[in-house]
Amino acid sequence: MKKRALFIEHDHVSEGGPIWEQFKKRGYEIVRFPIVDESNFNKPNVKVQWPDVLKFDVVVPMGAPWGAWEDARIGNWLLPEIELMKSVHNAGIPILGICFGGQLMARVLGGSVARAPKAELGWYEITSDDSSLIPSGPWFQYHWDRWKTPSCATEIARTPIASQAFICGRTLGLQFHPEIDAAVLDLWLEMEGGCVEVENEGISVELLRAETKEHQPRSNQRAYDLVDQFLDRIAVAPVVRV
Repeated sequence: MKKRALFIEHDHVSEGGPIWEQFKKRGYEIVRFPIVDESNFNKPNVKVQWPDVLKFDVVVPMGAPWGAWEDARIGNWLLPEIELMKSVHNAGIPILGICFGGQLMARVLGGSVARAPKAELGWYEITSDDSSLIPSGPWFQYHWDRWKTPSCATEIARTPIASQAFICGRTLGLQFHPEIDAAVLDLWLEMEGGCVEVENEGISVELLRAETKEHQPRSNQRAYDLVDQFLDRIAVAPVVRV
């Protein structure tokens, strides 16, 4: 039977780009679970009927334009997702948390999430303690928040602003976006307020698009390699329950 990877898409623009490609190449069926559709973008506190997350072989909680600390704003699904993902982690099902998903997993595992002193938006080099798993990049950043690494976890990458990656058992949390390519970036910029929030950080939208197209061949390969390392190393690591 084909293995299944559940991609939890918190918003309507969370496509997986090269991450999807590599999971498919590795024999996984991609199952998409969207939470907040475009019509509810400004009122994300929607009701959610969750699938049986324990029936999947891998779970990938994706990014979101909201903060993983905003319980009141998105509490109808944020707090239940935290509990669900704790059960996934403790069952030994591998988890790849990306940006909001990484922050979510930090909370799940006992850490915390808060506003960062400044945004990281664009292509950044990171400092990595394990370059075979997380090379220095550049990796794409699109966030205003950061996590406090859980006590069960080992931080393996960082920038001066924020922790960028941690491992706890079969969970890998990432702050950066390995799924980015030109098409995914266009989806983000075309959503309500997308270009405005970029320009408010003093960044040229056209320059960001141009840089992403330039980086894409190499960044796609880094994403493929990251998925391989996640599946070959993290997904078979000893289970660490919390």
